[in-house]
Amino acid sequence: MIIALEEAKYKLLGMRADIDDLGSALRIEQLVSLAEELDKDTLREDFWADQENSSKVLQKLKQTKDTIESYNALKNRLEDAIVLVEMAIEENEESYIDEVESELAAITKESEAKRIEILLSGEYDKNNAIVSFHPGAGGTEAQDWAQMLYRMITRWAERKGYKYKLIDWLDGDAAGIKSATIMVEGLNAYGYLKAENGVHRLVRVSPFDAAGRRQTSFASIEVMPEFDNIDKIDIREEDIEVTAHRSSGAGGQHINKTDSAIRILHKPTGIVVGCQTERSQLQNKETAMKMLKAKLMEIKLRERLDTIEDIKGNKVNIEWGSQICSYVFMPYTLAKDTRTGHEDGNISAVMDGEIDEFINEYLKMNAK
Repeated sequence: MIIALEEAKYKLLGMRADIDDLGSALRIEQLVSLAEELDKDTLREDFWADQENSSKVLQKLKQTKDTIESYNALKNRLEDAIVLVEMAIEENEESYIDEVESELAAITKESEAKRIEILLSGEYDKNNAIVSFHPGAGGTEAQDWAQMLYRMITRWAERKGYKYKLIDWLDGDAAGIKSATIMVEGLNAYGYLKAENGVHRLVRVSPFDAAGRRQTSFASIEVMPEFDNIDKIDIREEDIEVTAHRSSGAGGQHINKTDSAIRILHKPTGIVVGCQTERSQLQNKETAMKMLKAKLMEIKLRERLDTIEDIKGNKVNIEWGSQICSYVFMPYTLAKDTRTGHEDGNISAVMDGEIDEFINEYLKMNAK
């Protein structure tokens, strides 16, 4: 059993160089200098004169310090594990084997997670994410599938320690949802969740089919970043149609059951957004307008257009051939990303939010 401790020590000592390389990739020394500069900036007498700028500085400072502290904690954890395994070997103490191997696995996993974070270098990767769910054709079966995807993403957010806020929800005809939108808040939320943007395919025996036949359903997950300075985008009043309706669905007693929910149609593109979770109709409209502007900005950037007015409103069909991931419940169980080829046979875990490996493989593929 002492051989197992010697092997663990060899691996842990080898990780020192890996952790040092990780520190270089994260530019820890530069981040320390940046944190010092930002700290000095917050002490200026006129720091709070510009609220928008001060908020950005404080957010940047927090993100910088969090990265430094997280890296240092990982480095210290490695050194503590090395001390532990050396002590166990010296004392010929086999009872430490499980603890040492557990620490080795945890440090390896955390190091890999931080290497994935390095891949999140896009301009908006660090931003919050606005996530919308839409069923494809197929009625109740597709609407139920859209709600299952909603649950998968919200469970993932909880596992990551992110907060999510329901923005809009439209009940399905008999089950599931016709649409739903959430805001996922936390560092790199968009960077991770952009991997889930696209059409998702489900194969199962439908609980809504009395004959127990196997059915294929489709639903889409739309992911876009929460943009800064979104209010600078101008949308003409004549280009939108605003309707009020009664809130319904998820949220229970926290949703105001009056006609305060808002839905906005952007006529030039056909884009529809809604909000029902704020306290008043005015607040719901403000939130819906921010979502509309974010959608227009995302399309403008993705399609490399010069102006918002150039957007034509083309839409990807939620159907066969356009899926990014397939989930099979019958006759076998398998989740497979059609882009990366990554698979997981534990479909229950995937649907419960364990999708980090799918996200990581996507990020790695796009970094090549």
